[in-house]
Amino acid sequence: MNKLQQEIKYLQGVGPKRAELLNNDIAVFSFEDLLYYFPYKHIDRTRFYKINELTPDLPYIQVTGKIVGYAEIGGSYKKRLSAQFTDGTGTIELVWFKGTKWIQQTYKPGTDYIIYGKPNFFGSRISIPHPEIEEAGKQEQSFKSSLQPFYNTSERMKNSFLTSRILHRLIGQTLKNCLNEVQESFPISFMKKFKLISLQEALLNIHFPQSVELLRQAEYRLKFEELFTIQLSLIKQKVTREIAVSGFVFSKVGDYLNFFYKNNLKFELTNAQKRVIKEIRKDLGSGKQMNRLLQGDVGSGKTLVALMAILIALDNGFQACIMAPTEILANQHFSKLSMLLAGMEINIKLLTGSTKKSDRTIIYEGLNTGNLQILIGTHALIEDTVQFKNLGLVIIDEQHRFGVAQRARLWQKSEKLPHVLVMTATPIPRTLAMTVYGDLDVSVIDELPPGRKPIHTSHIAGNQRSKLIGLLKNEIANGRQVYIVFPLIKESEKLDYKALEEGFENLIKIFPRPQFSVSMVHGKMKSSEKETAMRNFAEGKTQILVATTVIEVGVDIPNASIMIIESAERFGLSQLHQLRGRVGRGAEQSYCILSTSHKLSEDARKRINIMVATNDGFEIAEADLKLRGPGDIESTQQSGMPFNLRIAHLGKDQQLLQYVREIATELLTGDPLLEKPENGKFYLLSKKAGKENVNWRMIS
Repeated sequence: MNKLQQEIKYLQGVGPKRAELLNNDIAVFSFEDLLYYFPYKHIDRTRFYKINELTPDLPYIQVTGKIVGYAEIGGSYKKRLSAQFTDGTGTIELVWFKGTKWIQQTYKPGTDYIIYGKPNFFGSRISIPHPEIEEAGKQEQSFKSSLQPFYNTSERMKNSFLTSRILHRLIGQTLKNCLNEVQESFPISFMKKFKLISLQEALLNIHFPQSVELLRQAEYRLKFEELFTIQLSLIKQKVTREIAVSGFVFSKVGDYLNFFYKNNLKFELTNAQKRVIKEIRKDLGSGKQMNRLLQGDVGSGKTLVALMAILIALDNGFQACIMAPTEILANQHFSKLSMLLAGMEINIKLLTGSTKKSDRTIIYEGLNTGNLQILIGTHALIEDTVQFKNLGLVIIDEQHRFGVAQRARLWQKSEKLPHVLVMTATPIPRTLAMTVYGDLDVSVIDELPPGRKPIHTSHIAGNQRSKLIGLLKNEIANGRQVYIVFPLIKESEKLDYKALEEGFENLIKIFPRPQFSVSMVHGKMKSSEKETAMRNFAEGKTQILVATTVIEVGVDIPNASIMIIESAERFGLSQLHQLRGRVGRGAEQSYCILSTSHKLSEDARKRINIMVATNDGFEIAEADLKLRGPGDIESTQQSGMPFNLRIAHLGKDQQLLQYVREIATELLTGDPLLEKPENGKFYLLSKKAGKENVNWRMIS
C-alpha cells in the first residue's frame, strides 16, 4: 500500500483516540488527507517583542522569557490557572481555563520559553489566554520556516491538546516520511506552460514555506489544481451526457403558444425574458435533453418564462409538470398559471398532500390517458401512484430544497428522460454557478418588468421604531398591507418564539380590532392554520402579518408594501434579500425597514449597509460570497456543497476560476472524453473528482 493511503491512526503521535477526533472533526482519515489539510493563515515568527514594547493595537505577539510561578485563582466554578511570565523588561500574565494540571507538569518555572498569543490589556495589566508555548531553541519542526501556519481546530481537539501547533508537527512528520510518494497530477509540459511549481514543492511550501514567494507559488499551484479539477470534471460530465443522452424534439411552436401570446399576454416581455425563452426554445428543438438552470431575482418573471416552455411542450403533444417545495408556493403557481391560461382549453390540476382522495383519482386517470396536460404540485408528484402518459418537460422551483433522490424519481416517470428546467429566485454569484452548476446551461433574467419601483430600504436602530407606527397606519389607510418578520434561529428557538409572540401581542394593542386585523404565521402552527392565515392575508382580510421566515420564498401578494425585519443583524444577506422581495410586487412604492439593536458587529453592519445601498440580487450574492464563503450561501447551504474546497475561495479566486475553466474547456474541445495518451493524467484527475464529489448538481 502507498504510505499516503495509510490510516491516520498509524501516524506516530496519533493513535486511535486522536484518530477519531481527526476523522470526525476535520475529515482527516489518511496520511494524504493530513497533507491536504491546509492552513488558513501564516504568521511571520521572526519578530520578537519586548514586554515593555507591547501596545493594545497588536493582534498577535511573540515574546521570549521565563515563567516565574503559578497560581490557581477562583473556586470550583470559573477556576483558572495564572502564570507570571517575564523577559526582564516587564511581566505579563498567562491564563488557562482548561488542562491546568498538564500545563503545570509540562512547563517549568525558570526555563526559557517562546510565548505566542493575543494580548489583552486591562489598564496597565497584560494577559494572554491559552498561549502557544515552545521551549526556546527546541522548536519541533521537521523543516525550518519563519512563516508559521495556523490550522482550524475544533473545541474538542483543543481540549485534547490537538492544537494547531501539534497538527503542524504531525504534518511535518508526514512530509518527512511520505513527500516522495506524492505523484504529480499534471504533465511537465502543462506545468511549464502555466508556470506551476511541482505538487511536492507546493505541499512542502504550503505547510513549511521557505520564503514568502514560495508560499505564494504554493498557494497558486494548489488553488489552480483544485479549481481546474472541478471544472474538468463538470465540463466532461456535460459533454458525456450530451453525447450519450438524446432528448425529445419539440419541433414546432403551435396553437397553444401563439394563442397565449396574441390573446392572454397583456404586457410586453422584457428583453431578458425574450433572450431566455429563445435559449430554451433552442434546447427543446435540438434533439438533446435540456438541462437548464433559470436564475432570476424575485419578481423578474421566471414563472411566465416557464409557462411559455410548457406551452411549447403541449404544442408538441407532451405533458409538463411543475414541482414546488411548499403547498403555499404550489398553490400560488397553480393560481397564477390558471389565471394566465384563462379562456384556453388546457387541462391543469394541482396535487399536494392536502388534495382529496376523490380529486386524486381524477388526476391519476387524466395523467394516464394524457388528457391532463399540466400538473403542478409538491413532493406529492413523486409518489409511485403518479404516472404520466408522455411527460416531456419537468420544471422544478427552488430545486435546492429537494434531495437528489426526490428529483430523480420525478424524471424517471418518463420512458425517455424529459427536458428539465430548474428555477431559483436566489441569485447565485457567477463563480458559484460555474462551479455548483458547471455542468448545466445557465439562463439569467437580470431585468425587472417595467413599472416596478425600486424598494426603498432603510435601517433603524433601538428606540427609533416608534417612528414606524405612523408609516404603517398611513399605508394601511391607503389599503396596503404589512409583513413583520422575526428571526427563528435553532440555537435560540424558545427565545425567538417568545419574541415573536410578544411582538404579536404588542401589535394587537397598537392596531386594535375591529379597525385593524393582525395575524401570525410560524412553523409550529398546523398546516391548516398556516394556510388559513396566509389565505386571509392574500385576500386582504388581514392587514399585518407577523411571521418567521416561512414567508421567505415565493409568497406573492402585490398589495403588501412594507416589510419590517426585526433583529435584521441576525439574518444573512441572501435571506434579507429574499424577505425584501416579498414586497415591491405591485406598482406602488414599497418599503423594507431593517430593525436592529444599536450594537452591531462589523460583519452585521456591512450586511445592513449593502442592503440599504442596493436592490440588485446578484450584487448582493457576490458580496455574500465574499463575506461568508460558498458553504453558507443559501442556495447551497441546505444541500451541502457538491465538492470540498480545501484551499480555493470562490469569493476571492474568481479570476483564477474563470481562467482554469477556459483552460479545461479548450482541453476538452480537442479531446471530449480525454482518450488521447497525452491526456492520461487529466483523465485520472477527472475520474478522481467524480468519485470524491457528491453529484447533487446533476439534475438528470
